[in-house]
Amino acid sequence: MAGPIHNSAVYVLGRPQHLPAFPPPSPPSPATPSDAAGLCTPIEELSLEHDLACPPESPATPRTSACDEECDSEAQQLFNDRLASAVHVLNTEATSLRALTEFYATDAAARAAFDAAVQVITSRPHGKLVIIGVGKSGYIARKLVATFNSLSFYASFMHPTEALHGDLGHIGPNDTLLLITFSGKTPELSLLLPHLDDRLPLIVLTGRTVDAEVVKQRERQASGKTILLPAPIHESETVSFGVSAPTTSTTMALAVGDALALTCAGELNPSAGGVARVFGRNHPGGAIGATYQKPQTVQDLMVSFADISVLHPETEALPLVGGDVLRAAYTCKTGWLRVGADSVVSPTRIRKMTSAQLADRLTDMPWLAVDHSGLLSLDSATQIQAAGEWIRSNMSKPLDLEDEEMRTAESIVAVVENGNIVGVMEASVILDATR
Repeated sequence: MAGPIHNSAVYVLGRPQHLPAFPPPSPPSPATPSDAAGLCTPIEELSLEHDLACPPESPATPRTSACDEECDSEAQQLFNDRLASAVHVLNTEATSLRALTEFYATDAAARAAFDAAVQVITSRPHGKLVIIGVGKSGYIARKLVATFNSLSFYASFMHPTEALHGDLGHIGPNDTLLLITFSGKTPELSLLLPHLDDRLPLIVLTGRTVDAEVVKQRERQASGKTILLPAPIHESETVSFGVSAPTTSTTMALAVGDALALTCAGELNPSAGGVARVFGRNHPGGAIGATYQKPQTVQDLMVSFADISVLHPETEALPLVGGDVLRAAYTCKTGWLRVGADSVVSPTRIRKMTSAQLADRLTDMPWLAVDHSGLLSLDSATQIQAAGEWIRSNMSKPLDLEDEEMRTAESIVAVVENGNIVGVMEASVILDATR
């Protein structure tokens, strides 16, 4: 044969040659016409206008720049609408708080009512404050109960419906009642009022400034003191937000309740820092507890005067020398010394003595013992931060205005309570704590 033979048969080596050959592979099928019914997967019909305007990205249908811009514009508009709504709510409630502040600063009746409410609560420390409310006012009542308790004034919550089914026994003869109702005519409270002890004082925290229905009902039924404590809003919630959902009204009730709690706590704990000490003592756990476990007042940092050894006063017959001071300080667990009734020696001053000065008399070392007139004085309840600021301002005064010995980190601070020195510390202790 002159050349190879071309055919489309496929032969498999090793197979008997009488078997039929495999047929050749079929060529690719031609593209199916788009109008062939039933042969193409139908495209799902799009019904959302946004999807029609901006189909999802895919390798086959990339988004155009015009579509990107339109989608970005819609997203930005949604973002702006959300934030505008939030700002409107916040501004509305802030406006109402400003109006409420002005109201209590200027309205004689509101001021008298608040004063009377504080007087009633603080004059009955052996009883508890029973706070009553339903719905959203009930949640405000529960929050105020927690606030009063955290400030060491015993308070409890009572639901008006549960009160009618046995919880009335929770109210004691020395208790004060606080009802929370924005409308002043809550039906559940009206049903409860006839069953409350009419001798107990009643405070009604309400959005009404006058003529609250529950107040008038109570005054008709009982002889006990009734106080209308107003918490009005500057405009109705329907006007502000298009819905009467309790929003601004609950914020105002909460604000007046907080003002009442803190004012009562301040009156029951009149010393500087007293409220903070009580609050810290009642919060041993959590982040607040961790904060209050740190020293809060200068009293927390001081060396107790009662723990300082007393060295007998110097006399001509028995003069004191530096060695006496060093020996006595060594045996005192605090490292401090009191010389007689009038002078104090700090550890830093003792360490500054040289070996040669151990034989010197105290009168030859006037810098060693500081009498009471040379001490800086701070009230025991002074907050550490405030004490640090005061000491730094003292140290920055011109030299000719104050004795230099009282303006250094080695200055001795006397901690005073009720006019008596209860402890001492060096100024450096406060300065280090407030860095």
